[in-house]
Amino acid sequence: MDSADKVFAGSIPQIYERLMVPLIFAPYARDLAARIARARPRRLLETAAGTGVLTRALAAQLPADIGITATDLNEPMLAQAKATLPDPRIEWRQADALALPFDDASFDVVACQFGAMFFPDRVKGYAETRRVLTPGGRLFFNVWDRIEDNEFTDVTTQALAEVFPDDPPRFMARTPHGYHDKDLIRSDLERAGFSEIAIEAVDHVSRAPSPRDAAVALCQGTPLRSEIEARGAPGLQAATDVAEQALARRFGSGAIEGRIRALVVSAIAL
Repeated sequence: MDSADKVFAGSIPQIYERLMVPLIFAPYARDLAARIARARPRRLLETAAGTGVLTRALAAQLPADIGITATDLNEPMLAQAKATLPDPRIEWRQADALALPFDDASFDVVACQFGAMFFPDRVKGYAETRRVLTPGGRLFFNVWDRIEDNEFTDVTTQALAEVFPDDPPRFMARTPHGYHDKDLIRSDLERAGFSEIAIEAVDHVSRAPSPRDAAVALCQGTPLRSEIEARGAPGLQAATDVAEQALARRFGSGAIEGRIRALVVSAIAL
């Protein structure tokens, strides 16, 4: 993973919250929150909270007396989350998921929405989660499946390869969609001290009001933006235009729909 893959700064958090969240993240947040609610947590930690899409779903589905500690490595994303959800039940903390500032056995459930792909050492990240969980505590997280099973992202990535044929921007394939091997995920969790691992592929439909909204979301509301800008001419706006045109050719010029697929994972701490 490139070091720039973890940088969510500048206008990225605002575009991410406004466009990316409804485009692909919201349905999986509702799904993951429902699974967590059925586990009846008492002390809940969320890592890699981003702009708080899962945090909001958790706050909506959990009883009012359940506190949520929500953390993220990126302060700009956390600031956006705080502004979106000023809830006294939620404690917002800047924290690295690989070095959590909490005592052993502090939580009975840990949740992570589309964050494990960004861990530079996933086994270490899972082991740190295991450390802060009580024995028998549960980890819930999701990761994106193959890029080919996520149509808007795949079409955009292919379009950008035509704009920059000598050095295609590969952030989406490399990182968000780069950790989908079920056997590897299971092995990483087992090495970190987890058992009873369940991995389920879950399909949803991604919807956007227009191809332009989807193109701006993907090209300007994620670290893909930094990759595009680093390549210079023809520039970010031109690259976004090409992505928009490719999405319109594939899905139409009005409101568009495309398939998305993620892997939803649960495991129990030994």
